Amino acid sequence: MKLTDFDYQLPKRLIAQEPLANREQSRLLVLHRESGKIEHDYFYNIIKYFKQGDLLISNNTKVIPARLFGYKKNTGAHIEVLLLRRLSNNKWEAMVRPGKRLKVGQEIVFKPEMLTAKVLETTDTGEKILEFSYPGIFEEVLTSLGKVPLPPYINKGIEDPTRYQTVYASNPGSAAAPTAGMHFTKEIIDELLDKGIEWTEILLHIGLGTFKPVKTEDIKAHKMHSEEYEIGIEAANKINDALKEKRRIIAVGTTSARALESGYSAGKVISQKCSTEIFIYPGFKFKLLNGIITNFHLPKSTLLMLVSAFAGRENVLAAYNEAIKEEYRFFSFGDAMLII
Repeated sequence: MKLTDFDYQLPKRLIAQEPLANREQSRLLVLHRESGKIEHDYFYNIIKYFKQGDLLISNNTKVIPARLFGYKKNTGAHIEVLLLRRLSNNKWEAMVRPGKRLKVGQEIVFKPEMLTAKVLETTDTGEKILEFSYPGIFEEVLTSLGKVPLPPYINKGIEDPTRYQTVYASNPGSAAAPTAGMHFTKEIIDELLDKGIEWTEILLHIGLGTFKPVKTEDIKAHKMHSEEYEIGIEAANKINDALKEKRRIIAVGTTSARALESGYSAGKVISQKCSTEIFIYPGFKFKLLNGIITNFHLPKSTLLMLVSAFAGRENVLAAYNEAIKEEYRFFSFGDAMLII
């Protein structure tokens, strides 16, 4: 398939620049993937589309202040760093701008005596491996110096950083939020549980793999970046019980979907801590999912390709055109979509 097969025209006014005052007030487009039928609703009503025994699976990653600003030691040249993946206690894979002339051994200063980094190597895809030096605890230093890395299509900062987190975020490590989950409130989750709908959490730390743009016209030539995921024993047991009992399994977000499909083997989900480079596009055969809660994604993105693989490209693009017609809010702070 071609990259242009996943393009669509979106008026800029529909790109949400800030979250709604109340998470659950987002609009909800429901796409029935077998028939292509579309319904319009609000997220606070999402419970009515589920039934007792359904299992929802969310990604409990937490966004860290992964954006750092510093300068090259000796020259003073400005450097911007986006932390992507922790490799060990002090070593991170990072996107660095400008990075082409940043040589191995170069030292970056973020704040003298508080945080510096040395370039250890350049990866095949152009990212840098950095080794950080700091006194005390890295997370505390990062909280002091780092910024939440909002997507580039958001033109202003966010007053309350918790609004770029899900209410169940608990495992720090992501450079971006699993935005489909940001519509949930604790009250909605409690209502789901009261109705007999199950909820479990897995983990995928979102890095370059999720939001790296596709630049090849033949989408099959695109290589996903590695991201870390973890499926715990309790989550694996719940998922495998649902599979055995043929109950519906719904992923909260594309990152949950990628982790689940990565962890599936020989008819069941394996409890494991691993990395994945899985790239899901039309033609992919889903092993266990019956539904996905998601947002409206960028044109030509791997996320749009994933939902197109699940519901059919024609169905998804028709739903997007309907959402544009009805003036839904798009992207990270935008409205929600339920595919069942």
